[in-house]
Amino acid sequence: MLYESGLLVGGLPGNGLLQDRTALIYGAGGPIGGAAARGLAAEGAHVFLAGRTQSKLDKVANGIREFGGEADTAVVDALNETEVENFVDQVAKQTQRIDVSFNLISYGDVQQPLMEISAEDFTRPITNATRTHFLTTRAAARHMVRQRSGVILLFGGSGPQTLPGLGGLKVALDALEGLRRQWALELGKRGIRVVTMVTGGIIETIPWQVEGRDEIVQEINRTAHLNRTATLEDVGSVAAFIASDKARAITDATINISSGGIVDY
Repeated sequence: MLYESGLLVGGLPGNGLLQDRTALIYGAGGPIGGAAARGLAAEGAHVFLAGRTQSKLDKVANGIREFGGEADTAVVDALNETEVENFVDQVAKQTQRIDVSFNLISYGDVQQPLMEISAEDFTRPITNATRTHFLTTRAAARHMVRQRSGVILLFGGSGPQTLPGLGGLKVALDALEGLRRQWALELGKRGIRVVTMVTGGIIETIPWQVEGRDEIVQEINRTAHLNRTATLEDVGSVAAFIASDKARAITDATINISSGGIVDY
């Protein structure tokens, strides 16, 4: 498949890996969420884009529709239990199934050294990350257990390495790994897979005005074992593979697309 400016060129394949599947993407208005949505839609999934800003969701949805994909949008606060459950129930009522749930929202982290950060700023990403993934996974799983199939995707991952000055972000990612293991164990016998994708950083998503951007980019490039790093296209392509039956034996695992920048345990 060929991408141009983040969109699939040449139309949808006739028999995609996710044909007739229903996929929910939270945080779909952001660059990573949009990439995931495009990758899933390119393989035939009907994607339902959730986020807090309608205009951003519309931009992603319109791009998907341009190449013949199916995309609907909904303004949803993925930290709000009622909004999440209503969104998932409405999609399930419309499509009669929920096949994929991919949560890509940001966690509101403030990155400062632990000795300098406030307790509120430290705990916020930990609370937000675990709460949103608990809510979105549970809401999807209630429908997936009835059909005895489904895939839950998490993004960010963890690992033995860390960097100074991350505040509560790394702790939040570590907590998500524990949550993934718990969900995978409890949902596995019901045919539901739970998988985390880790990238080690996507250079395309780092704003030009961010302080220290050049140093961050250099570090991502330096630690990569390949002559390339993960891209937004990689996120979409790998997400589609993980969500497909081609990966049906993969669960309770981290899929590492960091080009070697993050070393697995």
